[in-house]
Amino acid sequence: MTRTEFSVWCASGIHFLDGATGSNLMKAGMPKAVCTEKWNLEHPEAILALQRAYLQAGSEIVYAPTFGANRVLLANHGLEGEVLKLNRELAVLSRQAVGQSAMVAGDMTTTGRPVDPEDNGQYAALLDVYKEQAEALLEGGVELFAVETMMGVTECMAAVEAIRSLCDLPILCTLSVQSDGKCYFDGNAMEAAEILEHLGADAVGINCSSGPDQLESVVRGMKKACMLPIAAKPNAGLPQILETGEAVYSMMPEEFARHMRKLADAGATLLGGCCGTTPAHIAALCKLSR
Repeated sequence: MTRTEFSVWCASGIHFLDGATGSNLMKAGMPKAVCTEKWNLEHPEAILALQRAYLQAGSEIVYAPTFGANRVLLANHGLEGEVLKLNRELAVLSRQAVGQSAMVAGDMTTTGRPVDPEDNGQYAALLDVYKEQAEALLEGGVELFAVETMMGVTECMAAVEAIRSLCDLPILCTLSVQSDGKCYFDGNAMEAAEILEHLGADAVGINCSSGPDQLESVVRGMKKACMLPIAAKPNAGLPQILETGEAVYSMMPEEFARHMRKLADAGATLLGGCCGTTPAHIAALCKLSR
């Protein structure tokens, strides 16, 4: 899909992304503290079933399970040398799951390390990290990029710039922000929307962070700050942390969909879910929004 085609598609109405990956994989048997990307390749039936369930629920874009497959995060598991293999093969696996019935987005995220906007060396190093992952995802045949759960404006800039140096595919960039729109590293959601539009992003928005009931003002602010389509992919409410350390999300599909309707009214046209959401949440969202 070209950037122009993506823009036309977005302008045609509300469209639907997928929901959570990690929390559903753990329900399917993935142990804690493992490398999710490596586990997916070793147990492909779990991600295949999940992505097919999202397709059945109404998702029009599914995210390849490459969320943490950059060299910085993979180094936590001693897998920094497997960036190409993991990204390429997981992108192919997602295509196997959905065929031509949905678009496959190359999923990229934060390294978890703040970058000083004034430090050119740090920024150049981050560009290399994102460029390496983007190259691998292109080899896997992704149709667009989903840069998500970003913690600051500077790292968003690096990711978008890295992708743009390689290709002209659409880029959707979403940040994890506080309820007032402030980023956890640097900047805020409104600044990000304006800056990323000029850098070549094709859609911007928020994901993760909190539940949809907390983000209406952020969506409205981002819509005012730029001319791009706005994405909303929040959690299924705020989690309750059990004594075991497990996060339990209590917002049921119908309640989630009702709150998401308010985000659509505030200007979001790309709707999906993050932590705690399931195919049932996406199905309820699609039913309510169409």
